[in-house]
Amino acid sequence: MSPAADVLRVVLIGHGRMGRAVEAAAADRGCVVAGWVDRTAAAGGAGLSRDRLPEADVAIDFSTADALVENLPRLAELGMDVVVGTTGWSGREAEMRDAAGRAGIGVVAAANFSVGVAYFDVLVSEAARRFATHPEFGAWLHEVHHAAKRDAPSGTAIRLKASMEASGFRRPIDVSSTRAGFVPGTHTVGFDGPSETITLTHAARDRGAFARGALMAARWVHGRRGWFDLRDVLGLPAPGTQDWNATQPG
Repeated sequence: MSPAADVLRVVLIGHGRMGRAVEAAAADRGCVVAGWVDRTAAAGGAGLSRDRLPEADVAIDFSTADALVENLPRLAELGMDVVVGTTGWSGREAEMRDAAGRAGIGVVAAANFSVGVAYFDVLVSEAARRFATHPEFGAWLHEVHHAAKRDAPSGTAIRLKASMEASGFRRPIDVSSTRAGFVPGTHTVGFDGPSETITLTHAARDRGAFARGALMAARWVHGRRGWFDLRDVLGLPAPGTQDWNATQPG
């Protein structure tokens, strides 16, 4: 870590809206932004060489899916821990895990770095576990994001659906997406029965929640080895696991 042991030096890969949000929140989280590499400079890994990359403890990548699959192996070669907030690259996850594992770095990868979303996932998973025993209830999931978001459904929606299934909800879960305006991210899960509807919603008001979560993950992962997600950072077990079920009321 840097000479001031309580201050974490981060380098931003991608300096768009999320990169700037991380930069704005860094000081309040005990971090300093050592520099940033924009998408053009990072293309093909050209900007991620030892002599061009700012000295830092952790890289936070909010670039693009295409860029990430080039960025992460190069950062791993440099021995730098990485926080990945980019989505849309899950088809290459095994390859990325392998690169990180061979380099012995720590990676926290999450579709959504909001602490609220992590606990929302817990609530949704528990609701799915309970409604799974009531076959008359169907389930649906709808997410809304700004018009510029490329992937649909969102990585968060995919994760929520997987958590519901892991918690025992085996019936179809209808998933839909809306891309419009400037919405940072809203996810709604519903359970509908013959005479009633239950909905759970998480709405992000701005990108600050994601930025603060990414910085928290950066502080947590530095010095660790392995592949993690936000649940690991927060100490939450995965839905459907023995540890998860053991903590739940009958």
